Amino acid sequence: MKIQNIIETNIKEGFLAIYNIEIPTVEFQATRKEFEGDITVVVFPLLRYKKGNPVQIGEDLGKYIVANVSEIINYNVVKGFLNLVVDDAFYTNFFNTIYSNSSYGFVAPKMEEKAMMVEYSSPNTNKPLHLGHVRNNLLGYAVAEILKAAGKKVYKTQIINDRGIHICKSMLAWEKFGHGETPKSSSLKGDKLVGNYYVKFDQEYKKEIGNLVASGLSEEEAKKQAPLILEAQRMLLKWEAGDEQVIDLWKKMNAWVYEGFDVTYKNMGVDFDTLYYESNTYLLGKDVVAQGIEKGIFYKKEDGAVWCDLTEEGLDEKIVLRSDGTAVYMTQDIGTAIQRVKDYADVGGMVYTVGNEQDYHFQVLFLILKKLGFDWAKQLHHLSYGMVDLPSGKMKSREGTVVDADDLMVEMTTTAKEISEELGKLDGYSDQEKNELYKTIGLGALKYFILKVDPKKRILFDPKSSVDFQGNTGPFIQYTYARIRSIIRKATFDYSKSVTIDLHEKEKELIKQLEIYPEMVQQAAANYSPAIIANYTYDLVKEFNSFYQNVSILGEENQDKKVFRVQLAEKVASTIKAAFLLLGIQVPERM
Repeated sequence: MKIQNIIETNIKEGFLAIYNIEIPTVEFQATRKEFEGDITVVVFPLLRYKKGNPVQIGEDLGKYIVANVSEIINYNVVKGFLNLVVDDAFYTNFFNTIYSNSSYGFVAPKMEEKAMMVEYSSPNTNKPLHLGHVRNNLLGYAVAEILKAAGKKVYKTQIINDRGIHICKSMLAWEKFGHGETPKSSSLKGDKLVGNYYVKFDQEYKKEIGNLVASGLSEEEAKKQAPLILEAQRMLLKWEAGDEQVIDLWKKMNAWVYEGFDVTYKNMGVDFDTLYYESNTYLLGKDVVAQGIEKGIFYKKEDGAVWCDLTEEGLDEKIVLRSDGTAVYMTQDIGTAIQRVKDYADVGGMVYTVGNEQDYHFQVLFLILKKLGFDWAKQLHHLSYGMVDLPSGKMKSREGTVVDADDLMVEMTTTAKEISEELGKLDGYSDQEKNELYKTIGLGALKYFILKVDPKKRILFDPKSSVDFQGNTGPFIQYTYARIRSIIRKATFDYSKSVTIDLHEKEKELIKQLEIYPEMVQQAAANYSPAIIANYTYDLVKEFNSFYQNVSILGEENQDKKVFRVQLAEKVASTIKAAFLLLGIQVPERM
């Protein structure tokens, strides 16, 4: 049992025994460095149950705890803070129980619990993945892995936006200007090739608008009457009508894109358990709208459009079916959510990884699903995240100014190579080993830089500053891991047996940091925040480096201390590796 749980139980019992008052909770914080102690009980909140001097209440509780809890050997009170000193034996016994536990921090899924479905990526098939998709994928994948570690069964999914006018723009541009070009003939990844034609459409469309404006039309009229946009609209109608020629072109170009996406996902280190396609889901939800009208959840206006009135909930009226009977995105999302639960009967909740510009959309979606009476709708979460900015400014796909995900990963690997060569850390490595290491460092830097930030916050991403071997960066943590592995390789003696020693202050602090790892996993899962794991790992690494600088490990003369310190270093390394794997980050054995 955690020492905090033991103390909380006894503080409650002590308060009842001393004052005959029951208290619901006990507030803790880490003991400040200038005071003796390992964990601090904050007395001030207890004054709402027992009026009095907080110092005296702290003294009363301190005496009770020392008398009744063998793990607590001393206490001191500073104003309204009860600082408790934990016996070394508790920490050494705790460490010995976790040392050989390879799944420390992970909880096995409960069979009776419902699964969670985590949606992320969800790209359009008219362009390659870009920097915004990188944050989306890294967040979604990490949250899925963290939920698994916290004991949830998880399905990772995406819905691929493979239909619509934007898809037809790429198709039409390739048909008019492509001259039969293919990924093979152009030596381009399929998603990049198709993306080029999306840009080409925009360029030619703007020329047509310019010509029409020059002939006397307003810009708004020109945008609607430009031949290219009219052709794209006709192509969409043909697609919806099942025109064989258009469908064949759509299938061919989408196949190119999927091959390209697969390469990017593999390099990024993310995967999916199941895929959904908008071309299969865009008609879903219409039957639900009909049921909702019968239940009085939706209503028809005079023009035949169907709406949902959410004004009582502080929102507005939301259209769910147009007057011509066609669905809107909300209709489709309602139907897709319901379909997923039909496809996976054990799904009891979903996480949607989508940018914060869609906050209101998901607020409405979740509320409508609750009104429709689905129990699982109570377990829907929008993993909302801020945009990723670059020093060069905002990205625009149609203008071809996006930061391509593949190019970014190559740039990160190149930056890692340049900095590593400057530092001269890779003597004795083969070229293949160096290249693998550059990729591990570069991608680790990218992923950590993005994931250490709270998802809701906007990020200004600077590739060069992310590849730094000092500070709160992925490479700094990777380097510490490699340093520990080097120590382990040099420990040629038997260090497999448990030992009991008097702990150095730095050993105790390191064990205390290890002790909270399972709690950090649960917190990260509850908050859908990989940043909690990232910053915990940085704190663990800082604590290890302080330990490393203050005590001798392999040079220690006392054999029991040397054994314990090697074990402690090894457990820190395995925890770093486990935590980083939750973030999708690899750690190198040598560096």
